Amino acid sequence: MRISMTCFLCFAIQVLVYYMLLPTNALSLTSHTDKLALLALKDKLTNGVPDSLPSWNESLSLCEWQGVACGRRHMRVSVLHLENQTWGGTLGPSLGNLTFLRILKLKNLALHGEIPVQIGRLKRLQVLILSYNKLQGEIPVELTNCTNIEEVNLMENKLIGRIPTWFGSMKQLIILNLVTNSLVGTIPSSLQNISSLQMLYLTENHLEGTIPYSLGGVFSNVTKISLIGNKNLCGGIPQLKLPPCFKGPSKKHKRSLKKNLSSSQSLRVTYGELHEATNGFSSSNLVGTGSFGSVYKGSLLNIERPVAITRVKISGYCFRVHANGSLENLLHNDEGSKNHSLGLTQRVDIALDVAHALDYLHHDEEQVVVHCDIKPSNVLLDEEMVAHLGDFGLARLIHGYSSKDQVSSSTIKGTIGYIPPEYGAGGPVTPEGDIYSYGIMLLEMITGKRPTDNMFCENFNLHKLCKMKLSDEILQIVDSRLVMPFIEDQTWIVENNIKECLMI
Repeated sequence: MRISMTCFLCFAIQVLVYYMLLPTNALSLTSHTDKLALLALKDKLTNGVPDSLPSWNESLSLCEWQGVACGRRHMRVSVLHLENQTWGGTLGPSLGNLTFLRILKLKNLALHGEIPVQIGRLKRLQVLILSYNKLQGEIPVELTNCTNIEEVNLMENKLIGRIPTWFGSMKQLIILNLVTNSLVGTIPSSLQNISSLQMLYLTENHLEGTIPYSLGGVFSNVTKISLIGNKNLCGGIPQLKLPPCFKGPSKKHKRSLKKNLSSSQSLRVTYGELHEATNGFSSSNLVGTGSFGSVYKGSLLNIERPVAITRVKISGYCFRVHANGSLENLLHNDEGSKNHSLGLTQRVDIALDVAHALDYLHHDEEQVVVHCDIKPSNVLLDEEMVAHLGDFGLARLIHGYSSKDQVSSSTIKGTIGYIPPEYGAGGPVTPEGDIYSYGIMLLEMITGKRPTDNMFCENFNLHKLCKMKLSDEILQIVDSRLVMPFIEDQTWIVENNIKECLMI
């Protein structure tokens, strides 16, 4: 019995010693794995640049290498932090062998290529910072395996594709920074499910679509989200200062509009009906006075909506009263404008609507129509903020127009400040004259200044002002309402956008 007990104790001691020695042996093996992984990664990161990372050699302990830190317990690599080099290398697959890595920060190293899928093997990873590089491709789905990740910073790269919906499953995520990439599509609503998410930065991508008011989480706190520079985003809480999501006319509506414009079956009304509809052209029905006549509000039989009736020599043509008034009112906050403030995106949308209208008038029919009076007060905005070009009292129909067939403007009156100089000198009416007026209107939309303001006199006009300030002082002439929504360090974004608009 004693012999058996002695044998048992000897066996137990041997087993105990074996297990006591096992971590040391394992430590040696796994540290060697980390060393091999880092040396392989060095070749990829540095792109063979001589004298790069000189401390990464056999004479020093792995944990003493530049940018490397190890955990106290297992002495495995837990931190890799390198930045501000011009190596121009790539991220090799050996990165995935650093399985104890918690912080990976490779910033401003001119890295290119794609983020390797092996990054998904770093299941202990908490911080991933690969900012200020030239990384390409899509964000790898394998990143979902990093369930402990708290910060993802991929700003200032060349990443493409959509923002992955699977980010919504990363329950520990606190910071997501994807600023200045080439990401497209919508912002996934799944991000609202990350209760831990405190900061969401998506500035300067190509995102689009609607941010519903109902989205909670980070979307409900303007101090935690930045979406500037995504010109096709709309909606969200008002504090985000994104434009409302106005639904433009559908293709079916546009086809119907074109058909109606081409038809000769216009509404025919008598002068008596117009007289009755406006209460005898009463001053109480007077909406305003244009360059060629007065506009009255009235109700006609068989038409449910009120219509605007313009009293000109050619009578009998009416159009709808538009709910949001004219561009003139909205730009200059005149009475009746409902105190709207047009953002840059809205102004661009309106400019595009007018451009489409002019393109139709000038090119889509055999009879070219020259409007002759393009200005903000003739741009009317409906309830969906879609712009409509109105006030055709001065328009000229030119059958089979060519540059050789021009109509004299000697009897045409336009609006001072908007008509091209050649019209004032009795020059010919051409579609190019409309384009000149359209350009002046664009300058007014950007600057908030009328071409007839008192500051313009003799040879100094709105066009010359913009040309003079364009290179270095552009923000001095931009409508202050376009700049105020942006914080001081982001005004360069506005400045660049405005410059592009004015140089078109």
